[in-house]
Amino acid sequence: MADTLVLGAVAYDAKVVTIWDGFTRWFAAHGFDFDYVLHSNYERQVEQHFAGAFDVAWNSPLAWLQAEAVARARGRRVCALAMRDTDQDLASVVLVRAEDAIHDLADLRGRTIGVGASDSPQATLIPLLHLAENGIEPGVDCAVRRFDVLVGKHGDHVGGEREAVLALLAGEVDAACLIDGNLLAFSREGTLPAGRTRVLATTARYDHCNFTALDDGESPKLRRFAELLLGMRYADPSARPLMDLEGLKAWRPGRTSGYALLGRACARFGSLAAFLARMRVA
Repeated sequence: MADTLVLGAVAYDAKVVTIWDGFTRWFAAHGFDFDYVLHSNYERQVEQHFAGAFDVAWNSPLAWLQAEAVARARGRRVCALAMRDTDQDLASVVLVRAEDAIHDLADLRGRTIGVGASDSPQATLIPLLHLAENGIEPGVDCAVRRFDVLVGKHGDHVGGEREAVLALLAGEVDAACLIDGNLLAFSREGTLPAGRTRVLATTARYDHCNFTALDDGESPKLRRFAELLLGMRYADPSARPLMDLEGLKAWRPGRTSGYALLGRACARFGSLAAFLARMRVA
């Protein structure tokens, strides 16, 4: 229907249906007609966004860069409407075993680094950039073992990070890369026993997901969508369960400065080339 705002999202976990069904009901209670379509991977989602299949995308940071590159090549623009408070100012860490004689990044020379899925910004691209910019070239100065769990979901499924950590504990790799939030989560769930590992290095800060709209994002539907999102309050009992599922306390206006680090990683490792060729804009 013309008055319905349709969201595109990636089904990285079964809870995604619960989340967006809940948002559908919440928006309806505020007089706003909302629906969503799910995709199995971000590449298909970006492709379908430019085909006009939906109005706004819930994009990973890599999908944002993909959409931005396609828009630039086609003489269009993209805008970030909103993001979670927990999408801003994140960092990744390089983890080593507590007892190993690895005290700085130079000690990783000749070692094996475990990373997440090949398309994970937080567990692969950004940490490997950190190594490269500090004189340890991945695949040259150190070996890289990728744990390619659900490629296409851009690391939203954290299975690759978990497997890298388990490989570190088992002595199969010498270091493991993951987002700092999962360092805490894996410790709480028991995957990372206390005292077994330590943080060797921490990357610079970066941002994560955003709601991406094409062009100026100024249609009445998109303006109302952003207005309602930014007006959600954690104290509201109808909103709190949804915000808990999405892992935030507040929605923030979208910003794009936090993608520069990932942009450097993509440029260094050629991470956008295959997708742009698929979209015939390479």
